[in-house]
Amino acid sequence: MSGRVLIIGLGDLGRRFAASLANDTEIRELILTGRNAVEGASFAGLMAACGAARVRFVELDARDRSLIEQVLRQEQPDVVVQCASLLSPWYLASHLSLVTSGLQAAGFAAQLCAQLPLIMNVMEAARCVDFRGAVVNCSYPDVTHPILARLGLSPTIGTGNVSMIQARVRAVLHERSAPEKDDSPVALPLIRVLAHHAHVTSSVLSARPEDADARPRVYLSEEAQRADELAYAGVSLQSNPTLNALSAASGVPVIRALLPGSRPLRISAPGPLGLPGGYPLRIMGGRIELDLPDSLSLGEAVAFQNRSARLDGVESIGDDGTVTFTEPTQMILRRIHPQLAEPLHPSEAARRFEVLQSALRSRPEGERL
Repeated sequence: MSGRVLIIGLGDLGRRFAASLANDTEIRELILTGRNAVEGASFAGLMAACGAARVRFVELDARDRSLIEQVLRQEQPDVVVQCASLLSPWYLASHLSLVTSGLQAAGFAAQLCAQLPLIMNVMEAARCVDFRGAVVNCSYPDVTHPILARLGLSPTIGTGNVSMIQARVRAVLHERSAPEKDDSPVALPLIRVLAHHAHVTSSVLSARPEDADARPRVYLSEEAQRADELAYAGVSLQSNPTLNALSAASGVPVIRALLPGSRPLRISAPGPLGLPGGYPLRIMGGRIELDLPDSLSLGEAVAFQNRSARLDGVESIGDDGTVTFTEPTQMILRRIHPQLAEPLHPSEAARRFEVLQSALRSRPEGERL
């Protein structure tokens, strides 16, 4: 097995993926893209020296759909990894003000207008050039995928979120099963997780919410024994950009499984088949199938994800992809800028981001909490 992987966006997460994939013997060629040609070419050269894969840089502004089309036609990658967004998910936490704290309190759905436009550009470009490879999306896949699915533009799969929770559970079980007297490997049980982006922070912080709907569901072994408490049993981590290391590490197996000739993989990942939230999956021969426990129906799983999305501020997604925010989220957003609280159609996301940018810029100089 070997293949060609194209990464869109060389922020912190994109660079972490690049560092992992450049040293992966199953990657033949790695194409890195971003807006800064000088930094991008230098970073590609560094990655080429760090691993076995051929690594190249191609200048690309993902805000320009025609450029994405051009790159897809020229490069013909097997897998595209979309890491770009209009605003880093970590921006608000690192720029404290009355506006940014309000946006954080509103839930991550308040940043949807920053996460949706670029993956929508990628998927429109992919459709235009009849791209047949896989698209792995890192931009809020739990919500952006069901939105894009309404438009026939759903990416193949997402990464992060539920995959990160699954990795945390695996680490806990690995630690608990460590042999005392020798180094003999211990086989861990099958781990399947049903979770939403809204569950990630509490799992990372090892802070178990009282509300059962605010917790992921963890199933162990083929018999699917419930062990939800394992999502909070690991050491508390810092909720900051260093978590991108976990997002990338849990995403690499998904990318590898989508390459030609790959081995089958059972994993939990977000946004498969245009569904909301994250699910246990089987990836075989480039195909993705749900791997739900026998005790869990798809209808029950989707209902769980829709309830969980409200914790992020998403009340509903209409048939045309329009997102309506929950009333608590709307109340907060109205105080920042009334337009931010209005229902959001995908075609309006880029313009809505301009409103968000304007609200962020309007913060009085020196204002802090």
